[in-house]
Amino acid sequence: MSIYVIDDHPLMRDAIVMVLRRLRPAENIVELERLDKLAGSVQQRGAPTLFCLDLKLPDTNGVSGVIAVKQVYPNVPIAVYSAAPSADMEDACIEAGADTYIEKSASSNELAAALRGLLMAGSEDEADEMPAANSGKLSKRQTQLIAMLDKGMSNRDIATDLEISEHTVKVHLWRLFRRLGVKSRTQALHYARTNGLLSG
Repeated sequence: MSIYVIDDHPLMRDAIVMVLRRLRPAENIVELERLDKLAGSVQQRGAPTLFCLDLKLPDTNGVSGVIAVKQVYPNVPIAVYSAAPSADMEDACIEAGADTYIEKSASSNELAAALRGLLMAGSEDEADEMPAANSGKLSKRQTQLIAMLDKGMSNRDIATDLEISEHTVKVHLWRLFRRLGVKSRTQALHYARTNGLLSG
């Protein structure tokens, strides 16, 4: 099992790896400069648990790298980072399959918080894999999130209530939206009400 950091800029790649080694010192971290090296590396270095993917690589264009990775590894989380402001590219990346978007201008603490949130969410998903009773295809955590959205709680409110970071809340919500096939809180609530996922 390995974390794959794919970036053709050594300084940024080193920064990502340094943060990951602090967060997961026992994890095997594989560094790549191009996406076309990924398949061979996975065969040699082990199945991926997380991808850290630069949005702009020599062999990708825009969100094409995110789409390509998600097609082959649909259940592995992807952290995308880019020099482009989040307002410009975040929605497109999330829609393409990324789990979080990190600006390259982010501080090391912000980078660590985003990656920690993604890793924690992945661990919780594994522990919470079985869907809750009478909740269709939602896990216990996702059922809990739907109820919180129904109360009109903000990401900050949810983070405080669950004692997790706002980054982790975003990751959970993005995964919830993808599971329901929606793109917003409003659509998620409409789906939940239409399909009987909310009590009362």
